[in-house]
Amino acid sequence: MRARRVIAAASVAALGVLSLAACGKSAPNIAAYVGDATYSVDRVDGIYDEVQAKSGDARQQAVQPGGPPSSEQLRPKVTRQDVVDLLVSLDLGKRVVAAKNIQVPDEITPQHLEQSLQVPATTEYAKLWAEWADLSGVLNQQLPPAELSDASLMAVYDALVKVEAIPVGMSVADVRQAFGDGGFVRSATALSAALEEEAGRVDVTINPRFRNVGVPSMVNKGQTPVFYSLPYINEEGPVTDISTLEPLPSSDAPSAEGPAPDEAAAN
Repeated sequence: MRARRVIAAASVAALGVLSLAACGKSAPNIAAYVGDATYSVDRVDGIYDEVQAKSGDARQQAVQPGGPPSSEQLRPKVTRQDVVDLLVSLDLGKRVVAAKNIQVPDEITPQHLEQSLQVPATTEYAKLWAEWADLSGVLNQQLPPAELSDASLMAVYDALVKVEAIPVGMSVADVRQAFGDGGFVRSATALSAALEEEAGRVDVTINPRFRNVGVPSMVNKGQTPVFYSLPYINEEGPVTDISTLEPLPSSDAPSAEGPAPDEAAAN
């Protein structure tokens, strides 16, 4: 089964996904098949459960004083879907850099992301995120920028609205003004195109439980990091994908320039 190419108005990449029944990839205990790799539901559960078990103390320390924290405040903002997003995107990203012979620097550590993620650096989730941060960062630097479009701008905007990082109801013109020259959209589209090209060479099948797969991304809104996901696979197949952002001209708009490693560790 090969990923079918979908060219959306945004000119962004998409991964082809057929039903689990197709090609015989229907094991209910498998969360995702990516080429010759399989990611079991047990592994997804294990990563998720570790976050839940180890994050209680870290999140309690982050709660503002003035009363006992609620269960919602203490619950890590990590879902099983986040885990699948990270595993699948990291796998595809590794294939892209290997095919293009791109060297990935080892700069971001789990400790640098610990406070932002509100997940202990000792967890597998934090370690995977640090690896993804290095990999996606170098791809955005190395890949030539893609064409800009209204649809790609609005894809980023919609993803930020979903996590309440930008005001609702902005027009295309408003978003263009907020995003400046849109350079971050061009680089994000290029990353998506690279993932699509690689997906065309491998079989990608996602368990229906996790079919809404997105690229893990982080932006800064002022001094506050915002984690969000840009979907590129859903239950109907491929959808458009934009992945990372750069700083926006407005102080109220989120910035994709994450803190440098030392800054992240200090915050």
